[in-house]
Amino acid sequence: MSGSASASPVLCFDIFQLNLRAGEIRKHGVKLRLQGQPLQVLAVLLRRAGDMVTREELRHEIWPADTFVDFDHSLHNAIARIREALGDSAHNPRYIETLPRRGYRFIGEVSELAPEPPNSPVRLDLEANASQTGGSAEEVVHLQTIRSYKRIGLTPVVLLFALSLAIAFFASRPPTVRPQRLRSIAVLPLENLSGDSSQDCFVTGMTEQLITDLAKTTSLRVISRTSVMRYKGTTKGLPEIARELKVDAIIEGSMMRAGKRVRITVQLLHAPTDQHLWAETYERDLGDELSLQREIAEAIAQQVQARAEPQNAAASAADTRNSGSQDGLSLTFFQNTFGDKMFPQHEDDHEWH
Repeated sequence: MSGSASASPVLCFDIFQLNLRAGEIRKHGVKLRLQGQPLQVLAVLLRRAGDMVTREELRHEIWPADTFVDFDHSLHNAIARIREALGDSAHNPRYIETLPRRGYRFIGEVSELAPEPPNSPVRLDLEANASQTGGSAEEVVHLQTIRSYKRIGLTPVVLLFALSLAIAFFASRPPTVRPQRLRSIAVLPLENLSGDSSQDCFVTGMTEQLITDLAKTTSLRVISRTSVMRYKGTTKGLPEIARELKVDAIIEGSMMRAGKRVRITVQLLHAPTDQHLWAETYERDLGDELSLQREIAEAIAQQVQARAEPQNAAASAADTRNSGSQDGLSLTFFQNTFGDKMFPQHEDDHEWH
């Protein structure tokens, strides 16, 4: 590994530490399951904390140059996984703020903690221990921390006090993001990316057909063509458009034509939070335009209906779920924070009674 990579800092924010060299993020010392592109996106946002990072900058830095069709879906998915790992909310962000149609910004405080130099006595000792255990130096640090807690021999009074702190922590946290109900939807005018104004009629027809099919096949309230056409080419963010139209969901997309092939890309979003729910790309031969519009519009309407019903069912389940699981969450937090070994159990014990 190069020297620059070895000297990569550890980025710290709130209760999290992102180790760029190890390629991992920890919460209270416990490793989180966040890898690949979501972890790379988070690293970029942390390095530029406080500044807007545009979608194009993220695409250029993380996604290959030939990635086009799946970029929007991949980026939305990466941001969603980051927020899930951090316990963040798009509607009331603590860490990652969405700048609609432009990019994202990390709004928390970030500090750098440089790891031990490769040849330092502390680092060499850790790596020697790591070679014996088969782990990394960072994992040895985590294990030694847990063992130090065990050596202290915490009394039941201290354990109860720590547990009360955990309960207070969860009580003060923002509410968990629940599935959002979808009662109404608007189809924004599809964007013509062909660079040929003669295709505007086809794009407008595609938008109208999609509005018609959604109104026929779904239980959602669908905003009329007259109301949505004024947003053609708008720079307004989706939350603002949603407030003006009084809708929960928005479909937006684009059309590109190359020769006798047409590509239509659409995505469904929970508009107030700009949360990505679904995306798809359709490629067809351009024959009978009316039949093509009808075929694609029906396919999109079926997908929207298929996702709206489970979304509403999940929201209903969340509304009726017993809130008595708070203590269980606090206990999980306590175990993840201080380690299971602080709770003395017999070897044949498998459950808490």
